[in-house]
Amino acid sequence: MSKEKYTYLIKKKAKELGFMFCGISKAEFLEEEAPRLERWLNQNMHGQMRYMENHFDKRLDPRLLVDGAKSVVSLLLNYYPDKENQQQEEDTYKISKYAYGTDYHFVIKDKLKTLLNYINEEIGEVGGRCFVDSAPVMDKAWAKKGGLGWVGKNSNLITPQVGSFYFIAELIIDLELEYDGPIKDYCGSCTRCLDACPTGAITEPYVVDGSKCISYFTIELKDQLPQEMNGKFGNWVFGCDICQDVCPWNRFSKPHNEPAFSAHPQLKELKTRDWQELTHEVFSQLFKKSAVKRTGYNGLMRNISFVQDNPEEE
Repeated sequence: MSKEKYTYLIKKKAKELGFMFCGISKAEFLEEEAPRLERWLNQNMHGQMRYMENHFDKRLDPRLLVDGAKSVVSLLLNYYPDKENQQQEEDTYKISKYAYGTDYHFVIKDKLKTLLNYINEEIGEVGGRCFVDSAPVMDKAWAKKGGLGWVGKNSNLITPQVGSFYFIAELIIDLELEYDGPIKDYCGSCTRCLDACPTGAITEPYVVDGSKCISYFTIELKDQLPQEMNGKFGNWVFGCDICQDVCPWNRFSKPHNEPAFSAHPQLKELKTRDWQELTHEVFSQLFKKSAVKRTGYNGLMRNISFVQDNPEEE
């Protein structure tokens, strides 16, 4: 079989598994990203996410993660919920849409393993590894190289047909394939994400100070929340979708069809008072397999108290 045939089979199977798009790039050193990543780390924009400092070389070269790596297969999986399953805007606390259903790590890992097994069955013995946000892989950079979108001013990957509400995952394999090329940046003169960010985390177009992001404060930061952020979280208590919600490209978002990403029916019924009175038992029931477990019950209650005590100024 030829490279063209291998590529066709992989993309066809990816679609069957429910991935929205599949793009492939050559496994090589990310020359363009290296100085950018170094500068971002030197300016301490990763805050307490010290793991970002680890494996600098591996982040930039997939061949250090997989022996003999030749191709990076980037995949997008939609998580945008339909209107009926989104949280209300008023009288509730909000969690990021990506955390509504089952933790994406589990869902995507299963799909990637199925894809890798398929490759081995149909093509022959191929060495490779599956990656879902759990290893030093610069997924947005690879997805961009694979032609799946451009990295927008809010630092999210944006795809013209569907916006940015999707997960990115990779297979890094030692099989040579046909490679896709990058697409144009279509942000233009738009600054909606910069204008809308309440904490000023998007310090300039295409640069996000992770240590100022609401997602960082409500998920990654284990310390007390800083008083200078009083009143800036709105009603967000786990993650934040503001810079995606205001992005004009997300008017093209389409509801996902992955049952595992459906929210617990009770979630959209919760009012502000219900959140404030949330018990450990209800937390465990609502977020049994959700990414919200990452912050834990105590972390979530800390966030709720902070937002409750420091309401947004009108």
